[in-house]
Amino acid sequence: MNQDFTYFNPTQVFFGKDAMESLPAILEGCGESILLAYGGGSIKKNGIYDQVMEILTRCGKQVTEFSGIMPNPTYAKVLEGGALARACQADLILAVGGGSVIDCAKAVALAAVEDGDLWTKYWIEKQAPDCDPIPVGAILTMAGTGSEMDGDAVITNEETKVKTSCWDYAIYPRFAILNPAFTYSLPEYQMASGIFDSLSHIMEIYFSPEDGDNLSDDLAEAIMKSIIRNTPAAIQNPRDYTARSNLMWASSLALSGLLSPSKTEDWEVHQIQHQLGAYYDCAHGMGLAAISPAYYRLVCPYGLPKFKRFAVNVWGIDPAGKSDLETALEGIDALAAYIRDSRMTATLRELGIPDDTQLADIAATCARRRGGYHTLTQAEILQVLRESF
Repeated sequence: MNQDFTYFNPTQVFFGKDAMESLPAILEGCGESILLAYGGGSIKKNGIYDQVMEILTRCGKQVTEFSGIMPNPTYAKVLEGGALARACQADLILAVGGGSVIDCAKAVALAAVEDGDLWTKYWIEKQAPDCDPIPVGAILTMAGTGSEMDGDAVITNEETKVKTSCWDYAIYPRFAILNPAFTYSLPEYQMASGIFDSLSHIMEIYFSPEDGDNLSDDLAEAIMKSIIRNTPAAIQNPRDYTARSNLMWASSLALSGLLSPSKTEDWEVHQIQHQLGAYYDCAHGMGLAAISPAYYRLVCPYGLPKFKRFAVNVWGIDPAGKSDLETALEGIDALAAYIRDSRMTATLRELGIPDDTQLADIAATCARRRGGYHTLTQAEILQVLRESF
């Protein structure tokens, strides 16, 4: 660990089968008016909504519901939520759902207390908030994004066709309730999408300098191996508590900041997928799965020692008698096989992207990140998209 760093995570986590029992005590200091944010209504089908409402009612809270948050939340939805939060004078935004709901809640926390062009200020210019956002709490029902334990809010502007994030400590959830059993009712597609999203978050950090002896890379390898080991168990038995709990905690740790010290971080795969998602409303994790092998094959020669280490330490590839490049590419092949074996989306065509898609338009609007081993040109981004098709 040769780089100085500051680490801070303000989110208090309550993890386990009885995590919801902590909610009444948490709510004591959260004011009276609660904006309850959730998605399309699945929490009403699986009973989580009733559990939350029973506790909120028992604690004497005034509840205003903000529902219909979509998988790729839009800026228009954020503004709608902000107006609702102001109208009910919300003291807390309680997000019940997956990463999209939590991201939207964080953005609403800003929109509720500030007027003007928030999109330009926070999502384009990446300014730090000069306001006090409404506190956010999270009850997680889908693992993958890590939003329950970070300060990112990924939002899509449908008018400009840009999907990007704002980040600040001020919008970290104050608390997060993580009960792995709350993820049991997820369809396999959504579960697998979240699993790869978690893995991708770790790879975005791992495949970047520095490459010396550092604990961040050791931790990243351990968490990646845990995800890979627990994926088939969760697919075979979606109610395998051990597998689901390991996958949930891995997802939270991936973006908690724990793996970032001493790393420059890449995030180009996410930039490409974000723009793909801005044009087509596709599952984020599945888009990452479709893009990642092609991206890493292109970047591999620029960070060859790390890709060889990935192959050997994460996938157990035997390097004997092979060049470093051959070993590294076997590791990427193992990643691609994992994607297929886990019934994840292996190509953009499988993702539902039309054959006549103008990939050049998407490539032209992708941000070019400089934290990884190689900064892609727009032509190389287009190459990755074409090879992912």
